[in-house]
Amino acid sequence: MGSMSMLPNNLIFREDSKKGGELIMQLLTKGLLQRFEKIGRQENVSDPIVVAKFFNPTGAGTWYATEYDPAERLFFGFVSIFGDWNDEWGSFSLDELQNYRGKFELGIERDINFDEKPISQVVPKAKL
Repeated sequence: MGSMSMLPNNLIFREDSKKGGELIMQLLTKGLLQRFEKIGRQENVSDPIVVAKFFNPTGAGTWYATEYDPAERLFFGFVSIFGDWNDEWGSFSLDELQNYRGKFELGIERDINFDEKPISQVVPKAKL
């Protein structure tokens, strides 16, 4: 991966030696990182707070992040790929979310209108 430059409106310009560059959404802002740090680990919380919601704009896949480990660049949360019995709690990588390209070469996006709330209010079946 090449260098990145910040642009307004939650966008990053990522230089790429093969493509020249592309605009991608900033999935993890400084504000979100601070919020994850403040909330901390929630493994002993029966109804953890979802801090961020990520989604695939052209297909299946929604990731509800309740924790973030900056050293490993890993989120923990509830993952719904098909909206069925395969949905589960687990870890997912910031780098994999950032590098994914789906239909029309669109990447994973962060729901910028999402307000944090307990998982029971976001996905009732996901409550621990």
